[in-house]
Amino acid sequence: MPTIEASFGDLERLVGVKLPKEAGKLDDLLYYVKGQVESFEGEMLKVEIKDGNRPDLWNVEGIARCLRLAIGVEGGLRSYAIEDSSKIKVLVDSRLEKIRPYIACSILKNVKLDDDVIRGLMHLQDKLDQTYGRNRRRASIGLYNFDLIEPPLRYTVARPTEVSFVPLDAAEEMTLEEILRKHPKGLQYGGIIGKHRYLPILMDKKNRVLSFPPIINSNDLGKITENVENVLVEVTGTIFQNLLNTLTIVSLSLADRGGQIYSVEVDYPYGKEKRVITPKIESKLMVLRPSYVNEVLGLNLKTETVAELLKKAGYGIAGSRRDEITVIVPCSRIDIMHSVDIVEDVAIMFGYNSIKPEWPRLATVGSVSEREVFSNLVREVMVGLGFQEVLCFSMSTPQILFDMMNLERSPVIEVSNPRTLTYTCLRNWLMPSLMEFLGHNTHMEYPQKVFEVGECVVFDEKNETKSQEIRKLACLIVHSNSNFSEIKATLDSLFLNLGIEYRLEETDHRSFIDGRVAKVLIGNREAGIVGEIDPAVIQEWKLRNPIAGFEINLDILLQKAKF
Repeated sequence: MPTIEASFGDLERLVGVKLPKEAGKLDDLLYYVKGQVESFEGEMLKVEIKDGNRPDLWNVEGIARCLRLAIGVEGGLRSYAIEDSSKIKVLVDSRLEKIRPYIACSILKNVKLDDDVIRGLMHLQDKLDQTYGRNRRRASIGLYNFDLIEPPLRYTVARPTEVSFVPLDAAEEMTLEEILRKHPKGLQYGGIIGKHRYLPILMDKKNRVLSFPPIINSNDLGKITENVENVLVEVTGTIFQNLLNTLTIVSLSLADRGGQIYSVEVDYPYGKEKRVITPKIESKLMVLRPSYVNEVLGLNLKTETVAELLKKAGYGIAGSRRDEITVIVPCSRIDIMHSVDIVEDVAIMFGYNSIKPEWPRLATVGSVSEREVFSNLVREVMVGLGFQEVLCFSMSTPQILFDMMNLERSPVIEVSNPRTLTYTCLRNWLMPSLMEFLGHNTHMEYPQKVFEVGECVVFDEKNETKSQEIRKLACLIVHSNSNFSEIKATLDSLFLNLGIEYRLEETDHRSFIDGRVAKVLIGNREAGIVGEIDPAVIQEWKLRNPIAGFEINLDILLQKAKF
């Protein structure tokens, strides 16, 4: 969970009232932001935020914003005005489309900066870059002294040895190639863009370098000190919505310091929108039923009470009826995806300790579900056939699910704010997990026969969550003579033990060898696939022996099984 460091006096000034210095009493207030005092030494306060989905709270300004509402210093939706400065433009080079295509900017004027504020900005920048920006791959932030910059800005490209500048906190000029090879930030983040022939660069009208995104700012234009009053905020990256959300969070933090937000026009030579005005400080409307709130929380709140609690949590009210409230979600709340997210805020403002606990009214008797009984039976059969069961992570990456399996990428359920780059999405089939397992165990003796019974998640528009969990079985056989006949014999034995009839029909699949792959049919329903793995896929996983395997949808088998 993120830990926020702040000066207690600074937090107190931002909230606008005296705050208790006792850690216990301060915890009672931080409850409203899902926070807890981690340490409080002298004036330095460390607050652990228990919610990793609230990047708007990853800075002292965001914490103070919520506390002002919760304790009644101000109420309801806070609005932020944006002055039009669209005459200030950013011109985007067409060659960036395949490198680092997007940029979004804002200008904050008359900002009051001191050591505490600058330290907090750097802390926020680092947390957003590492987590929400996925180690600067999806988004990275740059802050500049706007008074030293002459518009328009040019977001363009350069060859590695074509441009040189003095990087932040350095003393000598370095080329882009030297920064990637020698500078600590270049060594840390160079892999993001270093493979390209041309590298991204941000310059002003006089060809002075602002930054080498996403690596490092320049030392003259990209250095923020106490003397800076007007700040240019810039975010570059690969996912445009991430850029807009990141820009909003940073812009609001500086606006809470007294800064006035000014817009910037970004001109693109590609994409649907050629002219984009940023930042987009926009709220959104959602409909909330008080009866749904009461159903989830076990309360009996009136519509008026729910509306007041929503205002206390920082929401606006666009209108209300007997059992329907049109809620205005603040622009800072990028975490709100579903009505239940708003219900959680209602519960926090009402007070969890004020909700009377009660025992479940219905007596239930637990038992193992038919699905689990069947899955255990399948496991027993596979073990009896000489296979070893493995348990792999249900999360993966598109590279493993598609690229390394020789498949074109298709939509999967992705995590918006993953903790690591290793697990960014939910797997939609099991076989890549088994291939990864074999790739990690090349030192073991052959033959290797492994299987997994596990969950996969696919899109389903009919479900409320737009997704569906499917229980699958996958197995692989690897040794010098592994072939289709051997894996088909395993499939025959499995279905014979389960008392299910099936048939095969030739098909095409890029993970398997042409002519050595078939789909498994139960009646007229396709239940899986069986075949020999393509040598290109085997080589991708740095394996050397032939591999054969199958993957079956157990939910379909369960409907036909006799046990």
